[in-house]
Amino acid sequence: MFSGLQEIGIANGEDLKETLTNCTEPLKAIEQFQTENGVLLPSLQSALPFLDLHGIPRQEFHQTVFDELREKLLERVSFIASEGKDENRYSKLEELLEKCFALVKMPSIQPVVMCVMKHLPKVPEKKLKLVMADKELYKACAVEVKRQIWQDNQALFGDEVSPLLKQYILEKENILLSSELSVLHNFFSLSPKTRRQGEVVNKLTQMIGKNVKLYDMVLQFLRTLFLRTRNVHYCTLRAELLMSLHDLDVSEICSVDPCHKFTWCLDACIREKFVDAKRARELQGFLDGVKKGQEQVLGDLSMILCDPFAINTLALSTIRNLQELISQESLPRVSTREPHKTTVLNNGG
Repeated sequence: MFSGLQEIGIANGEDLKETLTNCTEPLKAIEQFQTENGVLLPSLQSALPFLDLHGIPRQEFHQTVFDELREKLLERVSFIASEGKDENRYSKLEELLEKCFALVKMPSIQPVVMCVMKHLPKVPEKKLKLVMADKELYKACAVEVKRQIWQDNQALFGDEVSPLLKQYILEKENILLSSELSVLHNFFSLSPKTRRQGEVVNKLTQMIGKNVKLYDMVLQFLRTLFLRTRNVHYCTLRAELLMSLHDLDVSEICSVDPCHKFTWCLDACIREKFVDAKRARELQGFLDGVKKGQEQVLGDLSMILCDPFAINTLALSTIRNLQELISQESLPRVSTREPHKTTVLNNGG
């Protein structure tokens, strides 16, 4: 419980045991130990006899002071990290981390260590390895720290993501296999924004943050699983994840995903349950803009179009156009209303 105290020059229970073993006057030794290792503030020291008269144990007094100081320190760490004008703020936090990391396994100090690491954009590699090697420490650290571990450890990140992907697929299939008509009706009636506020998408978005490398890892997981299983719900998740990051204005990721504008445009169509002429031309333009050698981009666009919600929207739009042509006694080939619609459908497979 008190491991690490000796490393930073603070006496612990073993030191007291050794002192009492080798001393001739135990009471004086205890008093000296308390003086040397107590709260060394005159204003607090003078309160001890008064608290003794009220029967308040020294441990309770010290614990109260300790808890108060810890809260103040946590506030101070957050304040230092938020000082954008202070160019040395991260070096200050690194210095503090160096001083307190030895106590990371002490439950009372651990929140401070974790808070410091959380606010560091780059935790020293040695510290990250020590955290990763200890399951309890890894579990206790903030997601901001875990991201730094995950980006260089795809297997560990995969272990974290895999249960979420399974949960997502199971939830979708449970809805489709439900015998309740109201549940099936709600499958396509929910708006895209409502759907991507689900538990799994929120967790994945939080895990990724603004880290492009982690985002690419998740996309690779989704591509691999889709090719292996042909389960179209992975396509839905691919689109929902990107649009969730779009909703949060994570430009670091949206600006580098070549499918962002296409997905954004298609998302608007799904929301309105119709692809009008203008958006059909936009979608076709994105598809035509894919250059030779960008097969992966085309593959990702195909996944996004393979999303059941996209297919449903395109199908509804096609049927609606056909119904209008029938009422006019016209054929699709003579229609100039939405000239690119058929091409989009063909490109979408």
